[in-house]
Amino acid sequence: MKQATIKKIDDYVSTISPENSRNNIAKDLPKTTQLVEDIDYYLENGNYVFSKWFHLKRGSCCGNKCRHCPYN
Repeated sequence: MKQATIKKIDDYVSTISPENSRNNIAKDLPKTTQLVEDIDYYLENGNYVFSKWFHLKRGSCCGNKCRHCPYN
């Protein structure tokens, strides 16, 4: 199930550009408090790296120059 979800998310995320990122459907999903590894983030040298999907669900740029920010 997780792999199928990752595939669907990856397919959707590949259609997002900075020009259309603010109108994405992910920002309208119900908010959750639990993050899912390999979907919302991955670990790199012990640090959390948030995915483009996480940022799309968030709905806006936080201004921290995140690696996978779709809004820049």
